[in-house]
Amino acid sequence: MSTPVPTPPPHPPSRSLPLSLSLPSHLTCRPLGQDDARAVYEAMAAQELHDLGETEIEEADIVGDWQRPSFDVAASTVGVFDREHGGLLVGYAEITGADRGDAAVRPSHRGRGIGTWLAAWMRETARARGARIIGMPVPEGSAGDLLLASLGYHVRWTSWVLKLDRGAAVPDRPLPAGCTVGAADPAEYGAVHDLVEDAFLEWSDRERESYDDFAAVTTLRPGFEPWHLRVVRGPDGVPLACAHVSVYDAEDGRGSEAYIARLATRADQRGRGLAQALMVDTFARAREHGAETSGLSTDSRTGALGLYEKVGMRVTSTWLHRAVHLT
Repeated sequence: MSTPVPTPPPHPPSRSLPLSLSLPSHLTCRPLGQDDARAVYEAMAAQELHDLGETEIEEADIVGDWQRPSFDVAASTVGVFDREHGGLLVGYAEITGADRGDAAVRPSHRGRGIGTWLAAWMRETARARGARIIGMPVPEGSAGDLLLASLGYHVRWTSWVLKLDRGAAVPDRPLPAGCTVGAADPAEYGAVHDLVEDAFLEWSDRERESYDDFAAVTTLRPGFEPWHLRVVRGPDGVPLACAHVSVYDAEDGRGSEAYIARLATRADQRGRGLAQALMVDTFARAREHGAETSGLSTDSRTGALGLYEKVGMRVTSTWLHRAVHLT
């Protein structure tokens, strides 16, 4: 069940312009709202298609993130619009947490100082909130990576997107005696949230995520179906491992894909093959629902890359989380 979440304190309003930079006269900026999610998705998808050869973002990812109770969209985002192109959103940035953000610039509008302006907005917004460091993920070797490196951003960690080739499957791993796997019951959602947070906070330096924020990006995410949240239960019926998967139709012609956004095993249950068994189940259910390929991501803080490669997944893109200290 949902636990009460205190109303977050108001953030300082977004600055219209970084103090030391200005945009070309035909570009305007403003804070964003939920109605801008589609435009942000299109800008991010265009950037990923250019940099990676495919898109890895979904509009539902943005909607889910922005509907978190703790997230003040207007105070935490900015969009750059081109009047000469009918008010097209050509760049955006957001502060998604205490020390992390995201940004994108349409490839058609690179080289105009938009990325530099957005990076400055992120630094100033984070500094105004008391942050000592701010960073964001960028594809390795991309224009964004090169820009941030030139601005003095260092690499905090590396992450990888891995996929199963079409027709491939994770090798079967029988569950330990007495364990079962299936869709999470709504009565278990709170326990699943605790399991995920306990596992992720072992290596992630952040505040504990509230249940309501967790629900916003999982069970309340656009398109969620009950089978998307999978659990391995022990003989006593208590969840020992869990996975959250979504299936979507890629807009770049690759067909339907399944993506595991979160995969976690309770610390005292690791080494028993629960994660592998859960992946087998999750990807199989996704194929039943039309997914042609499957994937997930991990980063260097977890030490899990070797596990995924061992079961036949291959790296399709490498991302660097670049950050800079704020003085």
